[in-house]
Amino acid sequence: MRFSSFTYLVRQGLHNMRANRLMTLASMGVLTVCMILIGVAYLLGANVDAIVEYIGEQNETIVYLQDGLSEEQIASADTAIRSTPGVVSVTYVSPEQVLESYSSVLEGYSDMYEAFANDNPFSANYRVVIEDITQLEQVSAQLEQIEGVERVRAPLELSDAFTSIQRVVTAVSYGLVIVLAIVSIVVVSNTIRITVFARRKEIAIMKLVGATNGFIRFPFFVEGTTSGLISAVVASGVVCGGYYALCDWYVANPSTFSQMFGGQLVPLGSVWYYIVIGFLLLGFILCGIGTAASIRKHLDV
Repeated sequence: MRFSSFTYLVRQGLHNMRANRLMTLASMGVLTVCMILIGVAYLLGANVDAIVEYIGEQNETIVYLQDGLSEEQIASADTAIRSTPGVVSVTYVSPEQVLESYSSVLEGYSDMYEAFANDNPFSANYRVVIEDITQLEQVSAQLEQIEGVERVRAPLELSDAFTSIQRVVTAVSYGLVIVLAIVSIVVVSNTIRITVFARRKEIAIMKLVGATNGFIRFPFFVEGTTSGLISAVVASGVVCGGYYALCDWYVANPSTFSQMFGGQLVPLGSVWYYIVIGFLLLGFILCGIGTAASIRKHLDV
């Protein structure tokens, strides 16, 4: 295609947008709202994933060793615990350190350190942090099989609760994206279909004089994709701007509830490019599909 033909077809597509500006604005509005909802669903999913990861890092699994182990047995258990797949952090706590910890907690009520200094009832243990909280049960079972380990205490109920929430939010987010994508295709397709129907006689004449399908289709493709890209830019600005304001408010208004989950949302700097690039691709692809679907039957003359 020559450059002059290309610019002519682009101008025709932009002219179609101006000529049908009410329908174009309506379709852009619906498409923008769909993208905003998709962005909200994505950010919600990202923050739930971050919360689950944070909870996993904060909740330690405690591995209790058997009493009476020799230094060689403790060293062997230590090596096995640290080499267990999925374990990212291991801290050894001796019986004396456990006693000191309880003594400081109960300071003012009783002197536990003096009472049990000669007969320490506590066992040595390891404080273990697991990389993926969804694998907590599996890793705990592996730790229990290590020779010298008496028992393992892991926050399995909390893990199950948060991973269940994560799965639900992920499923809802994906479902919402799919539904809104279908709605966007239908809206764009109907808008282009109205434009095509109004120009059906012109299209028929162009076909009769030898115009190719690509020559006829291109202005409508320009119209559809331009609408999609404009909607993507507007939706990106709304979602990123709103999320930036929410992050500032969240930091400026700390609460006990928010501190439980790390005290901050996923930073905008970590997600904005996913939102912008995703919206641009979404607008381009969805509008391209909608245009192709609406004009195809009118090209058969």
